[in-house]
Parts: sequence; C-alpha cells; structure tokens
Amino acid sequence: MLDIRLIRSDPGAVKAALDRRGPGTSDGVDDVVAQDAEQRRLVASRDETRSRIKSLSREVGRLRGEGRADEAEAAMAQSRSLGDEEEALAKAAAELADGIRAALLGLPNLPSEEAPDGAGEQDNVVLRSEGYDAAAYGEHQRVPHWEIGAELGILDNERATRISGSMFTMYRGWGARLLRAMVQLSLDRNADAYEEVRPPTLVRTQTMTSTGHLPKFADEAYHVERDDLWAIPTAEVPLTSLHGDEILDGADLPLRYMAYTSCFRREAGSAGKDTRGLLRVHEFDKVELLAVAAGREQAIACQRDVLARGEGLLRDLGLAYRVVDLCTAELGNSAARTWDIEAYAPGVDQWLEVSSVSWFGDYQARRANIRYRAAEGSGRATEVAHTVNGSAMGWPRTVAAYLETHRQPDGSVAIVEALRPYVAGADRIVGR
Repeated sequence: MLDIRLIRSDPGAVKAALDRRGPGTSDGVDDVVAQDAEQRRLVASRDETRSRIKSLSREVGRLRGEGRADEAEAAMAQSRSLGDEEEALAKAAAELADGIRAALLGLPNLPSEEAPDGAGEQDNVVLRSEGYDAAAYGEHQRVPHWEIGAELGILDNERATRISGSMFTMYRGWGARLLRAMVQLSLDRNADAYEEVRPPTLVRTQTMTSTGHLPKFADEAYHVERDDLWAIPTAEVPLTSLHGDEILDGADLPLRYMAYTSCFRREAGSAGKDTRGLLRVHEFDKVELLAVAAGREQAIACQRDVLARGEGLLRDLGLAYRVVDLCTAELGNSAARTWDIEAYAPGVDQWLEVSSVSWFGDYQARRANIRYRAAEGSGRATEVAHTVNGSAMGWPRTVAAYLETHRQPDGSVAIVEALRPYVAGADRIVGR
C-alpha cells in the first residue's frame, strides 16, 4: 500500500510513477487526494467540536457551582447538540477513512527508478544467460516433458485429470522421488541463512490482502467460502504476515525465512495459453525465500542474495537459464522491481519462468503493518519494513526443463550429482 503522506505531499510525482506501468494506472490518485482532504477537514471539525464540548462541560460545572441552574441547563443542552454533531462528524470521517484505505489497496506499487520502462514482455531486459547453446541440444532432448513423463511412467496427467479435472498433474514413482529430491536440495542449500517454516496452507482474507493478492487477484485464488479462508497461491503470503502488526528490532534485520508448500492458482486468465504437461497447473510445489529488511539498501542486498541462490540451484541442476529484468508494464502489482529467472526447456523450446525475485519496498509491509525500531537520530521512533521474496524454485517448470535437458539417447533421464544423495545414489531414471 502506498504511503498516504507521499500521495498527499506530491500527487503529481506519484501519478507519473504509476503511469510508467501503463496508461491509466494512476486513475484514482486524484480521488484519494480529494477524499483525504475532506477526511482531514472532518477530523479537524470533529476535534474542534470535541474541544467545545469539553469547554461547555467545564462551564456547566462552574454555573452549577454558582447556583445558576437555568444557564447550566442551557449549556448542557448545547453540549448535547454538539455531541450529536461530533458523533456525525466522527462517523463521516471514519467512513471516508475506510474508503481511502480501500482506494489505496487498489493502487499498485510505484516501480523502482531502476526498473526498465516498457509496454509489454518484449521490453523486458535480459541481463545475462548461462549454459545456453541452441546447437548443443540433441534430438533426444527435443522431446516435450509430458511425452518423457508418460514414456517413463513418472507423470500421470490423465489420471490426475480424472481425479481433479484439467490442469492438475500427478507425479508417480521416480517422478515423485525426483520432485522430493529437488525440494530437499533447495531446503538444504538455503538452510545456512534462512529459517525453515511450514506455514498454514489456508489463510485469512487479511493475510492475502497484506501481500496484494487481494482485492485485485481474487479471481485467481481458491476461496473456501464457508470458512472465509483462501488457499495460498505462494508461501510468500503467510511468510509476509509472519510479523504482521509487530514492531521488530531494527538490529535483528534482515529476518530470512524459507518455506516448502503446495500452492494453488486458478489460472483464470490462461485461456489460449499452453497448458500442456507442467507448464501451467492449478496446484504445484514450491520453495519460497523471503526476507524482512530495514530499508531500501538492506532489502536490495537481500534481493541480490535470493537471486544468487536461485541461480546457484539451477547450476546445480545442470540447467541453462537466463535472468530477466522485468519492465514496468510486466511488474506484479506489489513489486517495485523484479528479476525473473527462466530455465530453458529444449523439448518445448521455451524459456520457462521458474522464479520471480522481487523487492516490494514498504508496499506489503505497510499493508501488513510490519514496523521496526529505527536507529537513533533517524527522526522517527519506527519505520515501515521492506520485504523481498523469490522462489527457489517453482518446481513444475523446473522439473519440465530438467526432464527435457537431461534426457539421454536411450530415453532415460540422467540424475545430476547434486541430487544423487537424495535418491540413494541413483544416476538415472529408466522406464518401468
């Protein structure tokens, strides 16, 4: 959520920044400014009326002490009238405050000045690529992962669809083992700095609102209406609210967490997109890294750390990848800057997004009310924290790229050295 003080002090700059995301993105800022001015006027009138009531109360006491009962009664009547007026002003101010908050929740974050300008995916900037050579892939690697999975008996989308419907998948035998090995590799690789958490998979509306997934992306989420709970689309959601409504010690920051969870997304906007195999599914496993930081400089250092860890994991898995700096039009609603990591999948000849590493500024922490005690001399007792998160990894597409990259001429799939300790030393996956 944007800081109302920033909008109040320089609405033009806020509108210009938001419009970098696309024309019309700043619609609503002028309404917020107008509502804020009216709300503050109502609060000032309420406070002035409250002060007059207090003065009249003292006047009533004085008049009664002097035996001037009629005048005291008249002052009391005026006080009661002002009390009704104060109540009406307070109610109107509170309603406006709720309206302002709702409007602020609907505004996206300001993009970082460093984020490249752009109108769409074509304007994303490839920062670097590693391990990619189109000519180095053999014909045996140009087989899509859903065919590899069916051939080896490790992916069973047909039965998953029968059980749960389209865009669900099922890992079987070595498929399940491979997935579990990848998850454990990620957890082990990041345990040096990130505390592992297993958060709830169902969360409250406020928890989803804190990250910006609500209200804007309600159609993308699974809602358990009977209990008003939401299935998490990413562990970012519960991890961000881990310190909601808390004041942290700035000396303890950054705080770093990781979580392995199932994630659920309705993919409501997937019509016309490639949904075969593992490319786009409703339920998937993911390891998420998250940091709560003290200010911009520390947060960006955390973002670079998450990115480096994601890249290291893909190198361990022997996958070609590239790092993409998302342009302003492609940024998620809550992000100030995002670096995507995309793994190359030779069987589908696509770069697959397997991680988005994002810095959110104080946008999410303001929604979740996460603050920290500021250093002496900063001029403020507390500051709003910054948040950073990224996947290590989103597994369906990572598995897809892995199966296609490591498929051998005989149809088996090689198991890279980094994974072998998690599969009792096995070096390949063969058909059943």
